[in-house]
Amino acid sequence: MTLAVLDLVVAFTAAAAWIGGGATSAAGRSRVALGLAAAGALAALGRAAVTAALARHGWWFVQEKVTLALPLLAAGLVAVMRSRSAVPLFFAGYSASAGFLVTLLIGYPVGWAAGLITVALVGAATLVTARRAGRVPVALVLSVGLAGVVVAVVVPGPAAHHDHGGTPVTALRGATGPAPGRTVRRYDLTARKATVGGFEAWTFNGQVPGPPITAGTGDLIEVTLRNADIGAGVTLHWHGYDVPAGEDGVPGLTQDAVKPGGTFVYRFLAGRSGTYWYHTHEASSEGVRRGLYGALVVTPRGRAPSGLDLTVPVHTLDGRTVLGGPDRRTVPAGTPVRLRLINTDSGPHRLALAGVGYRVVSLDGTDLVGPGPLDGVALRLPAGGRYDVAFAMPAGGVSLLVDGAAALGMTSGAADPPEPRTGGWPEFDPLSYGSPAPAPFGPDSRFDRRFTLVLDRAFSLAGGRPRYAYTINGRAYPSVPAMVVREGDLVLMTVANRGLETHPWHLHGHRVLVLSRDGRAPTGSPLWMDTFDVRPGEVWRVAFRADNPGLWMNHCHNLAHADKGMMLHLAYEGIASAHGV
Repeated sequence: MTLAVLDLVVAFTAAAAWIGGGATSAAGRSRVALGLAAAGALAALGRAAVTAALARHGWWFVQEKVTLALPLLAAGLVAVMRSRSAVPLFFAGYSASAGFLVTLLIGYPVGWAAGLITVALVGAATLVTARRAGRVPVALVLSVGLAGVVVAVVVPGPAAHHDHGGTPVTALRGATGPAPGRTVRRYDLTARKATVGGFEAWTFNGQVPGPPITAGTGDLIEVTLRNADIGAGVTLHWHGYDVPAGEDGVPGLTQDAVKPGGTFVYRFLAGRSGTYWYHTHEASSEGVRRGLYGALVVTPRGRAPSGLDLTVPVHTLDGRTVLGGPDRRTVPAGTPVRLRLINTDSGPHRLALAGVGYRVVSLDGTDLVGPGPLDGVALRLPAGGRYDVAFAMPAGGVSLLVDGAAALGMTSGAADPPEPRTGGWPEFDPLSYGSPAPAPFGPDSRFDRRFTLVLDRAFSLAGGRPRYAYTINGRAYPSVPAMVVREGDLVLMTVANRGLETHPWHLHGHRVLVLSRDGRAPTGSPLWMDTFDVRPGEVWRVAFRADNPGLWMNHCHNLAHADKGMMLHLAYEGIASAHGV
């Protein structure tokens, strides 16, 4: 994203140079004004060059520049070339400033309304400057400024999706019994405040993380959720697990939040093995951070875990890393070890396994094909994501380091766990790991629906309220139009990150198959994910089969970003939200 930062720098430089040139020209310092005018012109040409470089990464990175910012910049440059007196220099500075602010504050896409207001404000600012020199009447100043606003108001924006009725999502509930020969796994979770390590946490059953939920494939999982005293309310969302929509735990969409004194029972069949987790989805940016989360692990039917099978949910609680268990273990040499690593925070963690070679055997609950040996390679785990790593316990010690600090140590008794510096280790790239294998669809498939989500930060009207939000295609939740699909559709989703922050993207109810990242297709194992990190400047293309009818959240799993607008719905035709939800 270096080009995006450079673009803002040269745009700001052009604006500052030309406005400074106008001020010095008005003060009679013509030589300084000439130098500043030249500096602004060079910066303007620099912005044009940077825009051309950005255009190679996709139209969404340059739309507002090509349609508005560069034309304004060109108008300013022409004005400066014709005359280097104060008013033309100020006009050029205002034009450059407008383009800079449009990129920074409005982002993608810029429509007619924003364009007209921007041009009107540049014109009005220039006329105000000229008015101070006594050259134009004040009525003209006011009329130009108001014209853009009036026209912008009557230009309609895109309409959001509206619920047209159908089967209520609350009717899409889970199974009522287990598969033949399997059992019911019952759990009771009570959300309540408790002091954990001197910190007032929000807990399930008084502990952080909450009790682990385990089952075998074919079992029925039944969880009774009670809320003792969490005033904001609680729900349970099964992150990465494709439950029926009525069990998904999204307040305002699939159920009402469980308020203090309330109860809700979740039931779903454990149909797929793997490593998952659960967390509240009501006020989740605060609730998960304060402790309302836990692990969900489903093992294959008839296959008991061998050796040490350890679930490690990595969480930051009150500034400290919490793993949910002892930070040191004794493990006999030769023992098969499986670490189920879960990132329950809102940002990525860099994990390093020192003292042993290992394999990444599963990612986001799906086994990888042909996982090869890794050693001295760090794992960047997205927010909400999971890696299962496997190794045989060596005669010495093993350390798991989180963001460079030792968090979990294992020893066979012969040596202490090592604590090397791992900052220079290369980073694991899942797109080139493992062996290729057939997938049910790919980049050349015929897609029934195509959606593009451009992630940015901008001013937006979200639910009728203006705010500086995290946006999708220039809009913030709940004003983002839904992705509407039919059951059975093959859906292509392109996610482009224009911003300067990483956005871990998470679609409820579905796994996605990664088709490419920045135009590069995976060369290793087919990569099925439910949460993928879209870093600044990256473009991901993923696909999924619409095979789980319902209304689903599709959002950034940096939960603070989602809370500030970066989410939308995936809506199946014929499915409606329920009254009272």
